[in-house]
Amino acid sequence: MSCGAPHEKDCSEVLDHLYEYLDREMPAGECAEFQVHLDECSPCLEKYGLEQAVKKLVKRCCGHDDVPSDLRSKVMGRIDLIRAGEAVPEVSVLEQARHEQAQREQEAREAESGSAGSGPAADSRTADA
Repeated sequence: MSCGAPHEKDCSEVLDHLYEYLDREMPAGECAEFQVHLDECSPCLEKYGLEQAVKKLVKRCCGHDDVPSDLRSKVMGRIDLIRAGEAVPEVSVLEQARHEQAQREQEAREAESGSAGSGPAADSRTADA
């Protein structure tokens, strides 16, 4: 995508880092360069507006869902891996977090049932499992 006019910052670079700009996760100097580009380039401004609208819609529709508490740190870890050019695990961060949450819940259920039926009979049941 490009308007055909020469820009100090290339359209592809702007679009590659659009979410960093939208999320206010880039240094102020780069934000200023992005704003200059968006002021000059209507196709990039249109894409920015579309992504901004999608982000607002997702926030409005999905902003109340519970997410695993450690999901943010896992996502940031994946971003760091990608930026460092390292291999990224095949499993999605959300899938991994859900799996770990399910494991914790299973362990909690097992601990509850173990404390409810302690003694020799409970020991033989867990040995058989």
